[in-house]
Amino acid sequence: MAWILLPIAFIAGVAFAVQFGVNAQLSNFIGSPLAAATVSFWVGAVALLAVSLIGRQPLPLGNTVTEAPWWTWTGGMLGAFVVVSSIILVPRIGAAATIGLVLAGQVLASIIIDHLGLLRVAVHELTAPRIVGAALIIAGVVLVQRF
Repeated sequence: MAWILLPIAFIAGVAFAVQFGVNAQLSNFIGSPLAAATVSFWVGAVALLAVSLIGRQPLPLGNTVTEAPWWTWTGGMLGAFVVVSSIILVPRIGAAATIGLVLAGQVLASIIIDHLGLLRVAVHELTAPRIVGAALIIAGVVLVQRF
C-alpha cells in the first residue's frame, strides 16, 4: 500500500467532519437544509471545475458518460442525501454522534461491499479480525453517543 495515501485519507476524514458542521451553520443562515446543501454542491462543483481546468484535466465526452452503468449516476444523489442528513442531524444529535454513526454505517457497508465484490470492487474476504474491528468501531460510537 502506498503509505502516503493514509494521511490523505485521515485529512479527508477531518474535512468530512468539518464539512458537516460548516453546512449545518450555512443552513442556519440560509434557513433551509435543502438550500444549504444546494449551495454546498454548487460551490463544490465550481471548485472541481476550476481544479480540472487548472490541472488541464479533459472534461468527459458525452458518449463516455452515457456508456457508464446506470448505478454510477447515483453517486451524486447519495452525496446529496449525506449532506442534507448531516445538516439536519448535527444540530440535533451533535457532530460526534453524527460522524460516529456515519462511520459505523460506512464500515459495515464497506465490509459487505468488499466481501461480496459489489460495485465492481476487488473482493476482500470477511474475516474474524474485520468483524472484531467493525464491532470495536460500533462500540466506540455507542460510547461517544452515550457520554
